[in-house]
Amino acid sequence: MHEMSVALAVVEQVEEAAARAGDVTAVRSVRLQVGELAGVVPDALAFSFELACAGTLLEGAELITEAVPGRACCQPCALDWAVGMPPRLTCPECGKACTDLLAGRELQILDVYWEDGGPTHTPTREPISEER
Repeated sequence: MHEMSVALAVVEQVEEAAARAGDVTAVRSVRLQVGELAGVVPDALAFSFELACAGTLLEGAELITEAVPGRACCQPCALDWAVGMPPRLTCPECGKACTDLLAGRELQILDVYWEDGGPTHTPTREPISEER
């Protein structure tokens, strides 16, 4: 299950970014772009991510995945189509196999939401009538 190695890599990269930012106290969410052809099973990745986050700054963080459909373009006739799963890499128009894969292999961190340890705000308290 390579989803665990993907999850561990994501945790490592987010921890490194948090260390560079300094004063990060918790990571609340990580948003990933996952291509249809990246070979990643979203449910397995979510399970692995939860395990990989245990005991780290990311513990309890939400994993948000955005699916990217696979798309290809035929070089001879310039048709652009959704390749689907399993991927159809021959042109549905002319039948040629001279295609360029345009999208679907993405696997990247889009953004991370974290909390920093900025100054804590102690609210001022209004005295109640008995204290006046």
